[in-house]
Amino acid sequence: MRTTYMAKPNEIERKWFIIDATDKTLGRLASEAATLIRGKHKPQFTPHVDTGDFVIIINAEKIVLTGKKLTDKKYYRHSMHPGGLKVTTAGEMLDKKPEKMMELAVHGMLPKTRLGEKMKLRLKAYAGSEHPHEAQQPEVYELKG
Repeated sequence: MRTTYMAKPNEIERKWFIIDATDKTLGRLASEAATLIRGKHKPQFTPHVDTGDFVIIINAEKIVLTGKKLTDKKYYRHSMHPGGLKVTTAGEMLDKKPEKMMELAVHGMLPKTRLGEKMKLRLKAYAGSEHPHEAQQPEVYELKG
């Protein structure tokens, strides 16, 4: 009788990957990053165990949005007070907080569970090309396609 392999949390080896966002499309980069963070690229992927790796995204300010998304795509947040809705366009977000835009795109592709909340902590996004994670010796990850 065969048994299915289930990864155990203490057996998981985590790697660090670095992705350069220069001239990459936001959604395509975010889905690749979410796959790495979730651990779906590994043969020992187990849905109920956090098997993913760390992802560093640099040059987030050089990300590309297709079509008219710079003006038409909107990000909403609310202060929970009457009339407290704040609306930001993707163009404004790209100018002011490009790393937040990257984080929102990747977080939207991760599970909405307690496990997903832990996974979100493994994404590190930076607007420029500098990052403080040299000690982890990240590998450069090339996007598919």
